[in-house]
Amino acid sequence: MKRKNKNKNRNLKKPSGKKETKGYLEGLVEDFLEHLLVEKGASRLTIRNYRHYLGRFCCWLKENYPSKKLCDLSLKVVKKYRLFLSRLTNSQGLSLKRITQSYHVIALRSFLKYLAKNDIKTLTAEKIDLPKTKSETLKFINREQVERLLNSPSISSLLGLRDKAILETLFSTGLRVSELARLNRDEIDFKRGEFGIVGKGGRPRVVFLSVRAIGWLKKYLAKREDDWRPLFIRFSGRVKPQDKGEEMRLSPRSIQRIVKKYSKKAKLPVKVTPHSLRHSFATDLLFHGADIRSVQEMLGHKNIATTQIYTHVTNAQLKKVHQKFHSGDQEEKSSGL
Repeated sequence: MKRKNKNKNRNLKKPSGKKETKGYLEGLVEDFLEHLLVEKGASRLTIRNYRHYLGRFCCWLKENYPSKKLCDLSLKVVKKYRLFLSRLTNSQGLSLKRITQSYHVIALRSFLKYLAKNDIKTLTAEKIDLPKTKSETLKFINREQVERLLNSPSISSLLGLRDKAILETLFSTGLRVSELARLNRDEIDFKRGEFGIVGKGGRPRVVFLSVRAIGWLKKYLAKREDDWRPLFIRFSGRVKPQDKGEEMRLSPRSIQRIVKKYSKKAKLPVKVTPHSLRHSFATDLLFHGADIRSVQEMLGHKNIATTQIYTHVTNAQLKKVHQKFHSGDQEEKSSGL
């Protein structure tokens, strides 16, 4: 006889006729987060955010409906929770942004879908509508502004060379800031001008470097006197060489500050972030004739719909096509208008 695994599907099914024990909901949340990590390949950042969003819901539900069971969860309760989110303020008196409120609801819906899949009776996730959010204008900079930004660092120092290499690599590859921060120097194939990464959602892809980016990376690495693995390291604070210099790796937040610093130095009219350079990478490819499927692959997007937000850059090209081929334009030309 096979022994039963007592830990299997822990807390997934509520014992019939028994009360939900203290911490039951929190236990289900942890099971859900494990499911996201193991089965869905979610990133640690996603897990952290979902734990925060669902933790907030658990605390609110316990405080406002201490005797409420999962099977009694209703749209009325969820609406009150959403009202709570809309009125929530931080220590500075600032309210949650609409998009952040939406993230809370998305996390709750995902959790409820997971419960339904595991035969736990509760509110149907599809009954909860997502909040309507204003579509934000896509922030990108044109080629002239990109050049101003890329030429901002002073390359007379190692720090300046590092920053120059960071900016060139971001624009050359379209990497997310977290992906850039994780890069190791031994992962780069300089001869082929490419390297492989595992991006968002655990999806692997090949990333290509421009000749210019390769040149600046080589100059930066040639000046480094260490043998640490991280491609981009910090030069301030305490030196911690253990674990092949892992403690010296630049964090995503530090890279964001670097981009912000040179954006101000270049006096660009828009607030530039690493993601702005990702946008500019995509728009530059599309503008020069790349097909959207190839851009999707290079950006590591799961869905083509995500990539289609960049097609705004083709408007100028579409106008030229219209002027060249539309019959109304042809008639105007032939009549001398």
